[in-house]
Amino acid sequence: MRIRKKPNSIKKLETNENIYILKPESIKGKWHEKFGNSNPINIELGMGRGTFIISHSLKNPQINYIGMDQISEVLRSALDKILNMEEAPKNLVITRLNIEHIENVFEKDEIGRIYLNFSDPWPKAKHVKRRLTNRSFLARYKNILKNQGQVIFKTDSRELFDYSLEEIKDSNLGFEIIDVTYDLTSLNDIENVQTEYEKRFVEQGKPIHRLKAILHK
Repeated sequence: MRIRKKPNSIKKLETNENIYILKPESIKGKWHEKFGNSNPINIELGMGRGTFIISHSLKNPQINYIGMDQISEVLRSALDKILNMEEAPKNLVITRLNIEHIENVFEKDEIGRIYLNFSDPWPKAKHVKRRLTNRSFLARYKNILKNQGQVIFKTDSRELFDYSLEEIKDSNLGFEIIDVTYDLTSLNDIENVQTEYEKRFVEQGKPIHRLKAILHK
């Protein structure tokens, strides 16, 4: 997805501190206090323009959501969507983060579910460790997820999907794959929320692959 430069993106983000978290590391272990409740916290890593996580926050007011991306213009697009709503969801915040540093932002057992949607497939072998389903990232997820927490991963890349299935199985980190589909669209899953990428791929006739993995600690 092409990202247009948006002047003053960072300034606009920082002036909406009720939605955008400038220093997420300062809230480590205190996210429930930030939301003002003890509801479960789900996060999306690489949130794109926000369609997915905004939709989830509206459908599930009993769950708190945090959307993360490392591109300011992308976060600005999500912020604009939220600000244009008649009433912004109180159970959603967004923040800028390099996922490699996720353990600096969340305490052990602080998160209930992690969504990975259409992550960069990094097809070259020399880049395999950058894939967000590589075991080095899975180990980070394990540290912040609660017992019985979940990772839900969607992609259009069959190569990345097959790699992810094997990596999760071989990682010995306590993740159990509980659901696999190679054609999510055909399931007519009413709980599935499409991302911007997903809508485009479905229109092109590409199959969407999804897996769900649960963590046993």
